[in-house]
Amino acid sequence: MTYTHRPVLLAEAVTSVLGCSDLSEKVSSPKKIIDGTFGRGGHSRLILEKLSSQSQLIAFDKDLQAIAESEKIQDPRFQIIHQSFASMAEEIQAETVDGILLDLGISSPQIDDPGRGFSFRQDGPLDMRMDTTRGISAAEWLATAEQNEIARVIKDYGEERFAVQIAKAIITRREQGESLTRTGELAALVASVVRTREAGQDPATRTFQAIRIYINQELTDLENGLRAAFNCLKPGGLLAIISFHSLEDRIVKQFMQGLAHIEVPRGLPLTEEQMPKPFAELLGRIKPSTEEVKENPRSRSAILRVMRKIKSQHGGHLS
Repeated sequence: MTYTHRPVLLAEAVTSVLGCSDLSEKVSSPKKIIDGTFGRGGHSRLILEKLSSQSQLIAFDKDLQAIAESEKIQDPRFQIIHQSFASMAEEIQAETVDGILLDLGISSPQIDDPGRGFSFRQDGPLDMRMDTTRGISAAEWLATAEQNEIARVIKDYGEERFAVQIAKAIITRREQGESLTRTGELAALVASVVRTREAGQDPATRTFQAIRIYINQELTDLENGLRAAFNCLKPGGLLAIISFHSLEDRIVKQFMQGLAHIEVPRGLPLTEEQMPKPFAELLGRIKPSTEEVKENPRSRSAILRVMRKIKSQHGGHLS
């Protein structure tokens, strides 16, 4: 089957990372841009439409299906690297990039394909790996993890108040010799424990989110990727990040604010010229329009944050 993906905040993200006022503006000067989360290429294709002939677009993605999709782009300005965006500093020379875009989270084709194991709505193998060539699946982890570890993951990454009860139920099932190998099995087990939930939300939503984040080390990748992105950007370079849940957005917000605000002890005898300058400038926070949310309900929680790098930190590298 073919699974489609509708990029969220497409125009806003592309204009932000390119520094354009709107999509009618074409970029005339050569630029080096990174799309750190290629997905199904919606952002990358539009970026290529706007870039000059001497520009370069480098994409990253962990997902083999995304890599396969990228092969449809026959453009000498484009290349893709089968790695997490967290590794971009290992692939890209420091302070050579004009703009970096990160579209965090999971794509619609990953959710909609039951064979990937991300969906609690359709039964499939309990995998959840974005990169199926590396690491252990969700089923393998749940077959060996201790109860306290499972509870911690579900609570910390899913903000699930029934985390302990869910973890206990998983261990009880395991002790009875019934391993969890299917998404439907896990969803049913969670539903049997979680008796109350917000209107319109499936009982398994938070648990599936938590396990997916843990299996793919998404928050660790994000923290490492933010530092790598800042180091790769030139002074004046732009960083645009779309997040979809509070855990991601909190990390992005704190990272950007930490670079944009310099704390100076009160009472220091400094003139305005002597005051230390921030490392970055915050350019805004954008949410999807009412029309976009109506057309694509999955966009409703999205937040786009944009930052411009002013200067390097710690001798050129952010540690």
